[in-house]
Formats: sequence, C-alpha cells, structure tokens
Amino acid sequence: MDFEGVLQFLDRRLSGGEACVLVTVCAVEGSSMRNPGTLMGVASDGSFQGSLSGGCVENAVVAEALEALAKNEPRVVRFGSGSPYLDIKLPCGGGLDVHFLPISGPGSLVKACLGSIAQRRPFSLTCFAGAVEHQGGWRSAKPLCDRNEGWSFGYWPAPQLKVIGHGAGVSALADLANAFGVAVQIYTSDDRIHASLTEKYVETQLLRRTSQTEVLVGDPWTAFVFLFHDHDWEIDLMAHALREPHFYLGAMGGRKAHAMRSEALSARGIAQQELDAFRAPIGVFHSSRDPQTLALSTLAEVIRTYQETDFEAALG
Repeated sequence: MDFEGVLQFLDRRLSGGEACVLVTVCAVEGSSMRNPGTLMGVASDGSFQGSLSGGCVENAVVAEALEALAKNEPRVVRFGSGSPYLDIKLPCGGGLDVHFLPISGPGSLVKACLGSIAQRRPFSLTCFAGAVEHQGGWRSAKPLCDRNEGWSFGYWPAPQLKVIGHGAGVSALADLANAFGVAVQIYTSDDRIHASLTEKYVETQLLRRTSQTEVLVGDPWTAFVFLFHDHDWEIDLMAHALREPHFYLGAMGGRKAHAMRSEALSARGIAQQELDAFRAPIGVFHSSRDPQTLALSTLAEVIRTYQETDFEAALG
C-alpha cells in the first residue's frame, strides 16, 4: 500500500523542477521481500521514497537510478541471482528485475496515477523497455508476452476506514489508523470526540440522530467499524452500511449483543448471507478491555481482511 507515498514523493520533486526516476520491480525470482509492481522513487539528489528489499539493494538501486538519470536512459537491471553485480547479493538468494524510468517536467505519468488514486479507481502500469504507461483499470501482474518485452501491474485503491461510534475506542482507532497511513473518517455522536479529532485534522462528522444514514457511503475498498456502547444507535446505521459496497464490516460487543443486533437487522430485511459476513466480536483477539488494545486488534483484522480479499473475483 506504499505506492501512493512513492508517487506523492515524485510529484513533489517534479513540481519543484527536479528530475527523478520511477523504479519498478518487474519480476522476482525465488524468495523476495517485495512483489512485482513494487515502486520506488529516486530524486536527482539521491534521496528516495519506498524500498525494494529489506535494505540489501537500495544503495545500488539509487546509484543505478542516478546513472539512468544522467544518461536520460530507461533500462532494466538485474539484482541478486544472475546479476552482473557480483558484489550485490540478496540474502534470500533470489533475484529482482528492476525497471528504471527517468522522468522530468510536469510528470503526466505520475499525475495520472495520483488522479486514479484520488478518485479511488483501480489502475495499472505497463512497463516497456523504454517507457511506462498508465492505464485505467486493474490488470494482474504478469509479463506481456513470453519474451518479457514488457510487464503489467495492477493497483487497487487503498483501504479506507469509516468508524462509527462513541467512546475512547473511536479516538484510539483514529490515531492508530493515521499513524499506519490508512485514510480514516469518523462519524460520532460524541461532541468531545468530534472536537478533539477535528483539532487533529481528522475528517469527522457529528451524528445527531440514528437515522442519519446518508452520511455513510462506501466502495469495495471500504471498512465500516461500529464502536457503540449504546446499541440503540446501531441498527439504522448498520442496515445502511451493509447495503453499501465494502470489504469489511464489524462491530464491538459480545455474542449476546450481536445476536440481538442480528435479529433486529434481519427484521430490516438484511439477508442471512450478509449477517454471516458481519465481524462480531470485532478484532483479531477478543475481549479487548482498553481502547488502545481494541484499536490495534481491530485495525489488524481490517488490514488482514483487505490483504486476503480477492477483489478481482469479488468485483467480477
């Protein structure tokens, strides 16, 4: 999920008049820390954003990027197993084919990628020997042909977390999500939480009534998390969220509370299949008593679910 940070780094540097290099892992042989499609950005002063390994090849990648930039010459370079750089080894014994693309000026490629990210639309990058192209829509990571004349890589929108509730767990989850780099929006009936999170520049909406369902809008990469101690607040909002696109929906509370919740939602016409996908009790470990532990448990479950979801199959 770090490709957005790499693209933002390149955009800032390009907007400031610097030339940069977009670095893309095209193929992996054997074991590797990163997958094909992993991005890294290198600026003309040698600073960079992103990583291609656990620190094994980054210095060599920066040196190669600066040489490609000096010659204004795209290239594909092998690191690790089978590489001409005999002194650069990957401890895992694998190999990486890495594409280097010098870019300068307004950075239309980077702008196009950031545009797709801002609109929360899947996109792909296709790496040829001398160019990289942005394309709308997701494509699985694969060579374009048997001779490896090019590679395509798809990027899904990052997960966004929508937290609906009140109490200290809401603030703890907002803080943790921000620290992790997950976009988070808060919907709360608690005036103090609304005020404190607004001061932290967290996007926060104050709920005044249980029927204020129109504020909850999802997409296939949305996680809805309900953290109400007062369960009377939940049902209208949950029924609406269940009908919105999402990859995760969970709620705080024990099994007894969830059984009553499920009965009420069923009476609202929510299908049993949707109720079966409902996460409750929430989190990777249950019975979390303090807000910070609850937040950690919840965010871990959300991210795990995002990583395990086959969005290509889910979206048909």
